Amino acid sequence: MIRTAADLSDKALNDLAKLILAGNRQALGRAITLIESSRQDHRIAAETLLAQVVPHSGNSLRIAISGIPGAGKSTLIEKLGTDFTAQNHKVAVLAVDPTSIRSGGSILGDKTRMNALATDQNAFIRPTPTSGTLGGVARRTRESILLCEAAGFDIIIIETVGVGQSEVTAADLVDIFVLVTLPGTGDELQGIKRGILEISDIVVVNKSDGINEDPARRAAAELKSSLHILDHREEESQRIFCVSSINGTGFEEFETHLLKSFETRTASGRLQKKRKDQLRTWLDEEIRLQSIEIIRDHSGYKENSDSIEDSVFNGKMTPSQGARILIEGCLKS
Repeated sequence: MIRTAADLSDKALNDLAKLILAGNRQALGRAITLIESSRQDHRIAAETLLAQVVPHSGNSLRIAISGIPGAGKSTLIEKLGTDFTAQNHKVAVLAVDPTSIRSGGSILGDKTRMNALATDQNAFIRPTPTSGTLGGVARRTRESILLCEAAGFDIIIIETVGVGQSEVTAADLVDIFVLVTLPGTGDELQGIKRGILEISDIVVVNKSDGINEDPARRAAAELKSSLHILDHREEESQRIFCVSSINGTGFEEFETHLLKSFETRTASGRLQKKRKDQLRTWLDEEIRLQSIEIIRDHSGYKENSDSIEDSVFNGKMTPSQGARILIEGCLKS
């Protein structure tokens, strides 16, 4: 079993894989730490580990939860998660946090805001820093999903950093994308970017209780009108739900729709096609990222990058010219 960063032997990786497949949450946590590492030896070990568990992945409902700050995403996820575990589902939450500039760790620590779910034996919560990655998710979130699935979790919930145009990256990781908004703030039409509305499968108007009940219904009506114009998908229209994470109203219908949508998309083959497209996107992204790392580690790049940078800074060449010269130099040598 891997107990230290230096223990990356084949036996240790095999033992770790067996523990993950047995549903050991501590082993799952250590494995995610390993795949998040940027050290080259850790990356090689992570690939070896993933190769052993990937055949046991792919059997979960993958959900992304995004929304404006203060929309109550964490509270909604805790309610959603505890409801699902009560129905004998195993729920993993990957809460992607902004990265601290000083420590490099998570700033918000969503696990502390989901106390009931954090102590649930059928749940696993993992706060993960973005480490500068755009799109509302961490670079290794995809691998974390596979590990959680291999550990037996059949519902994976990803809480993205926030809501914005770049947040659409999260849609390439999941089966269903849920946008959380609030009643009476005006964000239903103005604060939400058109792009995020277009890729959302479900829009949830949260905190729809007490004096917010009427504003929530009005917000839902306005959103429905807007989505009717934006949504051009023929196979399934977007749905809007008014819910309260505090008193639980609206959750039964919301949760039933989530599970039913997953079943419908699986039966029709749309889910398999979507996941295949997501894997193609993942492959292209890894080729691009790993190519950058290989080039920057190349001796030709290290020898010439300073002079090329000076030429770019002094206006003697454009960044595109400089990049082409550096890349061609690495390929020739």
